[in-house]
Amino acid sequence: MRTLLKYINNNVLFKVASLNSVAVLTKIITGFLTSKAIAYFVGAEGMALIGNMRDFLRSAQSISILGLYNGVVKYIAEFKNKTLELSRTLSTAFYLGFISTFLVSFFCYFNAQSINDYLFPIYNDYAYVVKIFAVALPFYTLNMFLFSILNGFSKYKIILIISIIGQALGAIVTVLLIWLNKIDGALIAIVIAESLVLLITLVGISNQRSLVPLIKVKNVRFSSIKKLSSYSVMALFSAIVLPLVAIVVRTYIIDNVSHQAAGFWEAMNRISKYYLMFVSSLLTLYILPRLSEIDNVKEFRKEVFGFYKTIIPIFASGLIIVYLLRSYIIAIIFTAEFKPVEDLFFWQLLGDFVKVLSSVIAYQFLAKNMFWHYIIIEAFSVLLMYLANIYFIDLYGVKGATIAHFVTYVIHYAIILLIFSNSLFGVIPEDYEDSN
Repeated sequence: MRTLLKYINNNVLFKVASLNSVAVLTKIITGFLTSKAIAYFVGAEGMALIGNMRDFLRSAQSISILGLYNGVVKYIAEFKNKTLELSRTLSTAFYLGFISTFLVSFFCYFNAQSINDYLFPIYNDYAYVVKIFAVALPFYTLNMFLFSILNGFSKYKIILIISIIGQALGAIVTVLLIWLNKIDGALIAIVIAESLVLLITLVGISNQRSLVPLIKVKNVRFSSIKKLSSYSVMALFSAIVLPLVAIVVRTYIIDNVSHQAAGFWEAMNRISKYYLMFVSSLLTLYILPRLSEIDNVKEFRKEVFGFYKTIIPIFASGLIIVYLLRSYIIAIIFTAEFKPVEDLFFWQLLGDFVKVLSSVIAYQFLAKNMFWHYIIIEAFSVLLMYLANIYFIDLYGVKGATIAHFVTYVIHYAIILLIFSNSLFGVIPEDYEDSN
């Protein structure tokens, strides 16, 4: 026991996980409160509409920051002791994001009605919500830029504290708006909640003011754009295409099953998001910066299997508990109307487990800028996800969407293992080093 405690005390991953668990618990609690408010005041059909808006926001927000987050994190971590290179990275990312955000906000504001017609049935008019989003978007973009700086400098504690306070603030605003304006309030809350976090981030990053002078127009470099561009394309591909596929699948469920069934699928996705927060945030906070620093196969293998040994057993145990308590979870988070969601848990949980196993390794694509590997595999996975959803929804109704989720990630994991088979399972000579 003493040896185990010593190992945990000296293990950075465990330290990050411990801090992260508090933030995740806060997110889960606030998520439960907002989901309960949505279920009570809006219902299953409203849940489906909110899902469409949320997926649209994910795509628009990703375009506004040009998918630069992971690239900025990597190069800040790499250049944090090289002032000139750091300045070029920060300056290039800031001004690219500024231009992109302006264009996206302009487009959304003046095309709000067309966006509304695409996202919602003809009897709903939430164009004004799209305009509110267009105004709030620059604040979100600046917040993500500041977060990437903190992440690149491994300021885990500050990030997690900001996250905790931001989640609490977002929950208060969301519940209040839903109570006052039902579905309209829920949609408004979605488009402004993440932008409000900027107020907290500015306080948290106040001690990093020395970085502000490094952001200069004259330090924007084509070489920095070239370095960041591959990360941008990789991030944008997934961040744009996956939400759009989700919208298409949700619409397919509405057209071929029912609005209510689409709401049940969205409810299952919300629950999935809650229990995945712990692992997904660990991947962003720890795995990406760590894999970016590693320059040999031995260390890469050590990190992957270290994650599998320390985090995966905890995650698997949590999934089992979630499955056994699914009826109570639905009763707590939603209402009696959502009881059919119980039937969606089994395949969704299995799919999420395999997704995490795959993602830990797949982050090497981002860490080592393996552009074409990433794009080809993601394109194949998205196509597979779409086709599998259509096939299984036709066979099993809304449950088919969760079966498709599982099938997609099993095949994705098999491909990832095949690509990294030598790095993970091959014999490594003592003097051999390789970036893959």
